[in-house]
Amino acid sequence: MTEFIGRGWKFPIRVNARGSLSFVEGAQVVEEAIAVLLGTPKNSRVMEPEFGCDLPRFLFAPNNANTRALIGEEVRQSLIRFEPRIDVMSVSVDSAVETANQLFIQVDYRLRSNNTHHNLVYPFYLNE
Repeated sequence: MTEFIGRGWKFPIRVNARGSLSFVEGAQVVEEAIAVLLGTPKNSRVMEPEFGCDLPRFLFAPNNANTRALIGEEVRQSLIRFEPRIDVMSVSVDSAVETANQLFIQVDYRLRSNNTHHNLVYPFYLNE
């Protein structure tokens, strides 16, 4: 399974107690890759301008059903295109109870290597 999923730097990059970089592997490397993908705006990487998720275009958008549906579709398309290690089962976007400007993006996915189901909740703020 490690051969398919891989091994990568822990995000954010940090040094461990032995003075070397911390690494992750297995399902955690995929979870961190998804978080990096969702946190990377398109056109922010010079050599790969299409990589990322265009969530910044929703900053200051109204918190309504249309905005949440558009965000969900943007996340789904980015994951399908840039994360070949998973099958996206569902993406849902819900408003936070405490604050009207925070959304929770929940991604339910299955690892292709062993068919295990996982989920990730990614917070997104419409206004900071």
